[in-house]
Amino acid sequence: MSSSLALAEFTLPAELEAHDPPEARGVARDGVRLLVSRTAAGEISHHRFRQLPSLLLPGDLLVVNTSQTLPAQVRVTTELAVHFSSPRPDGSWLVELRQLENKISRPNGAGSPGQSLTLPGGAVLTLLDRETTRLWRATLSVAVVPYLLRHGVPIRYAYVPRDWPLTAYQTVFAHSPGSAEMPSASRPFSLPVVAQLVTRGVLIAPLALHCGVSSLEGTEDPYPEPYAVPPATADLVNHVRARGGRVIAGGTTVVRALETAAGPDGRVSASAGWTSHVVTPETGVRAVDGLLTGLHEPRSSHLRMLAAFAGPELLGRCYQAAIDSSYLWHEFGDVHLLLP
Repeated sequence: MSSSLALAEFTLPAELEAHDPPEARGVARDGVRLLVSRTAAGEISHHRFRQLPSLLLPGDLLVVNTSQTLPAQVRVTTELAVHFSSPRPDGSWLVELRQLENKISRPNGAGSPGQSLTLPGGAVLTLLDRETTRLWRATLSVAVVPYLLRHGVPIRYAYVPRDWPLTAYQTVFAHSPGSAEMPSASRPFSLPVVAQLVTRGVLIAPLALHCGVSSLEGTEDPYPEPYAVPPATADLVNHVRARGGRVIAGGTTVVRALETAAGPDGRVSASAGWTSHVVTPETGVRAVDGLLTGLHEPRSSHLRMLAAFAGPELLGRCYQAAIDSSYLWHEFGDVHLLLP
């Protein structure tokens, strides 16, 4: 695989898709594999996630996403499901209609403006207008989050062949419900790893960005998502960077939130709202030095963000190394730590 293919076209072998949570494969959460790349040295090394504390430095700041995963799929009939993605500022939600086949869902392209669907429990979903080629802006006759907590199941895609409980889609940092899909970079964290990080002198700070559905078309940019960077987190980011420490983002969602809250000089201010910011090599990164993330699919917009940290040549070598060493992809797979 050439370096440019990491950003455009590479083939993900089907056998490298993680079909089940690592615990179901006999692997602890913190036992998944960890690919580490160092941009300055151009080096790649292989580890287990539980070794993360030894890879970070005392005084580093790890910023994590505290968004809790919602059971965001509602199965309407044996053939139709609705994926609830993200709220809009006007109170509507982005939703996607999906075709069910043996509980595996696929885009169906259905729907029309003004159409109403009666969901389990009697709630009525009304389609307003298309937001993208797949996503509708819609309203629900009852409050969405309580409804999902009662009637929904976690979103899963064809590479996960069976249902798993909602607990399989939560991270140790999950606190505020709101994500359609798990902020999966933090899934491998365990309480012992967190304790070792703190003991080593690594600081940990929270923010929230509620993730929408990730199954974007190849030409789609991420759409606006709600986020909140608390004052204490903004202050810690600025303090650590002023003292020469490193800010490590626990996931692409954290990068998006911090870069949204950063000024031209890289100083982060407390802020909240909806972010449309897309991090690319052209925009660069101003407030974040390193990134912990999963392994992303071909043509994913996330690869452009990763290239802003590592550059296309090193990123290409990372993905070639991950394929050659049989790393596993997707939310139940292995992870990648990009260091300066």
